[in-house]
Amino acid sequence: MMGYFLTKDILHVMQVLSRRRIQNMLKYTQLVSLENVNAYVCKVAETKEEISELIEAGFEYVCENNGFRFFRKPK
Repeated sequence: MMGYFLTKDILHVMQVLSRRRIQNMLKYTQLVSLENVNAYVCKVAETKEEISELIEAGFEYVCENNGFRFFRKPK
């Protein structure tokens, strides 16, 4: 059910899990802890090479501060 909390698309999750009744799916959404939904791995890059490596590893750009670029991806 983490797929639901990451995408907020209950119909997509139903299709992936081959479920037919949305009522049952809605029950399961209440069972997943919200603590880890917004958990991220964060990295900092300075050089073009470091930036390239992070993007290739699935990190997304967040912001820049004092020449440092910050990236994150869900845990």
